[in-house]
Amino acid sequence: QVQLVESGGGLVQPGGSLRLSCAASISVFSIRPMGWYRQAPGKERELVASISSRGNTNYEDSVKGRFAISRDNAKSTVYLQMNSLKPEDTAVYYCNKYPVNGGDYWGQGTQVTVSS
Repeated sequence: QVQLVESGGGLVQPGGSLRLSCAASISVFSIRPMGWYRQAPGKERELVASISSRGNTNYEDSVKGRFAISRDNAKSTVYLQMNSLKPEDTAVYYCNKYPVNGGDYWGQGTQVTVSS
């Protein structure tokens, strides 16, 4: 059974940093590409960053140079280091496989709010 538990969100001022974690119970985690996604109020969920099984990374243009995705296969955990946060980064952040299919399970996510 797939389980995804995101944590690390919170309220932070513009320019601040947060580190998100995702404990993933997914079969053969170590060989699966993983991604961090976010959904802002009134908007569709979007991919923020992805990481291959070998550690190759890709980022959505608006977060390049500010966010860093990483993974620890021994712990089946994916991380998202977020620096220089902006109000437009406010969203619920989720992790999941990359890419996801329409019927895939989603965890509860973790709320990130960037506000002064």
